[in-house]
Amino acid sequence: MKKGKIVLVGTGFVGMSMAYSMLNRGGIQELVLIDIDKDKTIGEEMDLSHGLPYAPQKMIIKAGDYDECKDAQIVVITAGVAQKPGQTRLELAEVNAKIMKGITQSIMASGFKGIIIVASNPVDLMTYVVAKVSGLPKNQVIGSGTVLDTARLRYLIGQYLKVSSKNIHAYIMGEHGDSSFVPWDHCYVGCKKIIDVMKDNKHPMENLNKIHEDVVNAAYEIIEKKKATYYGIGMALNRLVRAVLDDENSILTVSTYLENQYGQDDIYIGVPTIINKNGVRELVELELNKEEQEKLDNSCKLIKEMRKQSIDKIIDEK
Repeated sequence: MKKGKIVLVGTGFVGMSMAYSMLNRGGIQELVLIDIDKDKTIGEEMDLSHGLPYAPQKMIIKAGDYDECKDAQIVVITAGVAQKPGQTRLELAEVNAKIMKGITQSIMASGFKGIIIVASNPVDLMTYVVAKVSGLPKNQVIGSGTVLDTARLRYLIGQYLKVSSKNIHAYIMGEHGDSSFVPWDHCYVGCKKIIDVMKDNKHPMENLNKIHEDVVNAAYEIIEKKKATYYGIGMALNRLVRAVLDDENSILTVSTYLENQYGQDDIYIGVPTIINKNGVRELVELELNKEEQEKLDNSCKLIKEMRKQSIDKIIDEK
């Protein structure tokens, strides 16, 4: 395994936003780009490489194929189709599940033994597909989960309270989607509970719920205005990659495999998780109140229902 070697599968807006973020921040030794559109991949390699004279450090960037995965430390998958007008989430899941299965089989055929990070939507389902098809230990397959949702939450709370978002310690849990929720009792401004901050400043708690609604609706609003979201998730993916590369033991709300935690089993979903060089070190299992547990259970129910309708069948097909 070559430390610092990253393979990116999917050179669309999300993948290239991550790649551009990596180029600007540094810390990556080698970045290999893979996409079904070979010419675009070569063009992206050229465009990124022309920025290397102004980058913080040397970095090898090249267009490649799945044989490059063999000695990679991390493979990031951003490939897949975007949801079309009138297309249901189940229809999108079926299309992308087939794409994920093919990509994963190609990755594993190279002899890959590293960490896979999945960002393709619906991300919790797609991470499950990649984990099952790859056969890798569950700690080595991670979904981007609610890392972007959490970043949006921290930003909006920071704007509301006029405090740096870096000092907002709040998390969104559940599916990367409309059924997500915030465990407010476990959210802090610096070292003070956000619930106490709201009370001390006579801010109604309803304002926090409105912020969560804004987070849930953020993607819809951005897509309406500019057709797609990619900078935020690109930065979030770069952050997740760095947590693995630097063996950080950082807590991020990634899509993680549950084995009887939170009363759930055999599902990938967004929960606070300690991330290091091995991928998932361990889950940070919070004590949820009754309402929060019901919301998590509902998220899991929605994901499992979609899986049963067709995703399990796609995974099992020879």
